[in-house]
Amino acid sequence: MLRFLPMAVGILGGLGLIFNRFLTPSLTASQSRSDALAIIESAILILVTLLWQQVQPKIPEAVVLEGEEGLEFDSDLTPSVKAELAWASHTLLTNTTTKVMIVWYKDKVLLKRGIYHRNKEVKLGAIAQRVLKTQKPVYLVKLALYPGRIEFDYLPENTQGLIIQPLGDQGLIILGANAPRSYTKQDENWIDAIANKILFTLGDS
Repeated sequence: MLRFLPMAVGILGGLGLIFNRFLTPSLTASQSRSDALAIIESAILILVTLLWQQVQPKIPEAVVLEGEEGLEFDSDLTPSVKAELAWASHTLLTNTTTKVMIVWYKDKVLLKRGIYHRNKEVKLGAIAQRVLKTQKPVYLVKLALYPGRIEFDYLPENTQGLIIQPLGDQGLIILGANAPRSYTKQDENWIDAIANKILFTLGDS
């Protein structure tokens, strides 16, 4: 509430100045100059509040995702790949708004971790297929706004944001967040770097 205080003071000051003008039959030159300064000060206070709103945007509201928390690895993974996926998923789940991570590679689910539907099969829909084809990540900032969200039925129904990150031309990392518009550009760069590291490990396995 304190961030709105300058605007409130500016508006009240401006209204008080207008009211004072109506009650004053004639103004001296010094009063006119004082009024002009007061108007400028009120405008500055209002402007400061508006600028502060842009610099300090409202933090997206997080939700509790619906589903079960779990950790599943593909049974054929080598110890080195399993360790790499465990590290990568732990890093993203604890340092970003990610609450579920799925790694799909060569038609197999290598990892599920976080909150998800245990009995739902991961099938790639149109959005995921496009990421594979274009080799460009897709960030759905507010999943509820996209009709194509139905293809992600293996994620919690109330997943708020989603990143589909290519893993070479044969795999994907699917990340679900518990708040809309919550991934920063730095998060996206970090996810891209982790994807490249996972891909390198998979290539060596």
